[in-house]
Amino acid sequence: MRKKIEFRSTLEVYLPKDWSEEDRNLIELAQKISKNAHAPYSDFLVGAAVLLDNGKVFAANNQENVSFPVGICAERAALSYAMANFPDSRPKKIAIFARRRHEDRIASVTPCGLCRQTINEYEVKFKSPIEVMMLSPEGHLLVANGIEQLLPFRFNDLNS
Repeated sequence: MRKKIEFRSTLEVYLPKDWSEEDRNLIELAQKISKNAHAPYSDFLVGAAVLLDNGKVFAANNQENVSFPVGICAERAALSYAMANFPDSRPKKIAIFARRRHEDRIASVTPCGLCRQTINEYEVKFKSPIEVMMLSPEGHLLVANGIEQLLPFRFNDLNS
């Protein structure tokens, strides 16, 4: 017998007038820190800001390296720094902002596969979803309520 497994992903869309102050601050920080990205090869500037349950916020940007794939994405850099400093504090939200260096327009971007799997790792560790917020070119906030919405068949320890 053949069985079909389906998964439906959902993103919520928020207009700027509907953003919380907390969300606005995270997106603005991600946008600000993206300007300092080290992206001499792709000219693709990405910033990420992570909010922990203790109220601390950490931000980072992508750091490229001529020895590809040695660089690190903004999302993984921010999460790694946050978890290194506050390993017992749960990440609640991560905001992502991206644009090309010589363009004013926001780039439409979601976390890459490595970043999605990293977010999943902390969801498993803390047994709680992490809200993933991405700014769209139209200026809307796209929100995934947990990485499962972006990575439905993620790699987990199936025995746990």
